[in-house]
Amino acid sequence: MNRGVSWFSKIFLKPIVDRILIKEVRGLENIPKGNFILAANHQSHLDQIATGYVCVPRRFHMIGQTDRYSGLTKLFLYFLYFIAGVIPLNREKEESRKKALEEAVKVLKKGDILVIYPEGTRTRTGKMGKGKLGVAKIFLRTGLPILPVGIKGTFNLLPPGGKLKIKREIEIRIGKPLYFEEEFEKAKNLDCNSENYQKILQSITDKVMQEINNLIE
Repeated sequence: MNRGVSWFSKIFLKPIVDRILIKEVRGLENIPKGNFILAANHQSHLDQIATGYVCVPRRFHMIGQTDRYSGLTKLFLYFLYFIAGVIPLNREKEESRKKALEEAVKVLKKGDILVIYPEGTRTRTGKMGKGKLGVAKIFLRTGLPILPVGIKGTFNLLPPGGKLKIKREIEIRIGKPLYFEEEFEKAKNLDCNSENYQKILQSITDKVMQEINNLIE
């Protein structure tokens, strides 16, 4: 999301969201002054509103899937993604996954914030799923801190396949940024296809997911 749209959201949309959806926000003081990777749990489409709430009025981008849509719906989705600065991802195509990863690294190196949901999809049960390695791959390519964010209440308001309820139930809990300096230094000297590199990716992912889980628990 470019700065103009982000400021518009901050001034005009955030107060509305605050009044009708947000119950509580904790940890705003933990948000880094520089750019970072925001990693959050994923329960609902309302999570995009919750994470955007944390990021505005700064420039930020999200990764959004496209593989479940077709026809005019998909065209409209791409239009919205363009306006909002969303990086499109077709999870069924390896080429699309690689392109999304490169674009994510690009926007971070440009100085923007990246929002990512490590589970890769919304939970169908309300419980947090297992994290995928994408967040760790992006971290090792950029060295930027990962900001864990736990979101509660969005599953109740808009579960996958359910109807939207308007209530002030969303709780946003922002943890302290994670730097993983030791893992970053170790990975510098490793081939990205090596077993040790993959172990580092998994270790970072597990720690990020544990931090998010601690926030929502």
